[in-house]
Amino acid sequence: MFDFLTEKFSSIFSSFTRQNHLTQQNMQSILEQVKDALIEADVSYDTVQAFANEVQQEVVGKKIISGLRPSDQFIKIVYDKMVAFLGGAATQETFTFQIPSVICVMGLQGSGKTTTIGKLAYFIKNQAEKRGKSRKILCASIDFYRPAAIDQLEQVARGVGVDFYRSSSMQPQDAARDIISYFKKQGYEHLLFDTAGRLHVDEQMMQELASVKAIIEPKYSFLVLDSMTGQQSLAVATDFLNRIGFDGAILSKMDSDTRAGAAFAFRYELKKPICFMGVGEKFDQLELFRPERIAKRMLGMGDILTLVENAQEKIKQSEQESIARSIASGNITLNDFSKQLDMMAKLGSIGTILKFLPGAGQLKLSDQDLYRGEQEMKRFKAVLSSMTLRERQMPDLLDASRKKRIALGAGVDVTVVNLLLQRFEQSKQFVKLLKKNRFFK
Repeated sequence: MFDFLTEKFSSIFSSFTRQNHLTQQNMQSILEQVKDALIEADVSYDTVQAFANEVQQEVVGKKIISGLRPSDQFIKIVYDKMVAFLGGAATQETFTFQIPSVICVMGLQGSGKTTTIGKLAYFIKNQAEKRGKSRKILCASIDFYRPAAIDQLEQVARGVGVDFYRSSSMQPQDAARDIISYFKKQGYEHLLFDTAGRLHVDEQMMQELASVKAIIEPKYSFLVLDSMTGQQSLAVATDFLNRIGFDGAILSKMDSDTRAGAAFAFRYELKKPICFMGVGEKFDQLELFRPERIAKRMLGMGDILTLVENAQEKIKQSEQESIARSIASGNITLNDFSKQLDMMAKLGSIGTILKFLPGAGQLKLSDQDLYRGEQEMKRFKAVLSSMTLRERQMPDLLDASRKKRIALGAGVDVTVVNLLLQRFEQSKQFVKLLKKNRFFK
């Protein structure tokens, strides 16, 4: 989602960190490269200039901290300023919706409003379930302009497992009153309210939104922005803010080939927070927008915390404990190896996982490299599935005859079976090194 900036910043800073002295000349050179990267990411020139000026002012007259190389300190300053531009430190570590609450979702057609409502419903429901609670959630829409928009929301609500209500009125204001009445009478805790969108901002839409918002009196108002539209999305947000107002933004389609310019500039230009970002099509692919973590991703520092949270969310505790016991014993089997591949698949593609790892931007892996890796994992899974349980537990049994049978069952060549066994041996060596590490306990 931040591939472009991650690759750019990783390249810039990897060469800069080899320099032992921070001079006016090399600082100016690196700042120019940073500015170019942000402009290429579709950040406005004025915002880029403001960012560069703040970094430069911070550096000038700054005392070098003992034990810290000047280049490292400069990168730290860039990181701190980036966090400030994105919204400030620890502004969105959690997000809890008050009860009861009406949550109004606005945006243009095609921005991903309806899908985002499904993701928000899943987020609220999942947060409650983690605490052993349940929430009574209702979804409703007054989008009478886009064909089948209301039908789509009904399907989304059913997919998430929450309730849906369709007003009998086809007039937006009357439908809004009807929906609010139903929400209150039925004792729902949250109402996710989908509004009408247009292909572009127009006067009729704004007037309708203003009147509907006055009727439903939302506790939270979110503007959904298509992150692929760059500076154009900021212009749309400015119109909505000036005419209707909103509490925060949700950036959709962050898993696409977006250059992250909107994410970088939004808070600075509009003085409103980005609250969430959609990172995929599935309902569980909505992340809190955490400036510190986003800044690290942009600078190629990785985001291990989010990766760990994803693992805790998608991998059962019993599975984690089983693998942990195997690693702690130092005696992993092909059965464990198979479970590890399953766990990786739950976290996403190889490319997705790499984006969370520090320094991954410097690997410069092509889409073809990542595709080959994905195909190799699929072939490995087929090979492991073709083995008996005893063979997975005792790989020493795998002689030429067994390998041939396994390869035939998996629909691959024997060389793939041998490659799998090589990867497995490498994993075993890694586990042995890990056990020797004094921090392992």
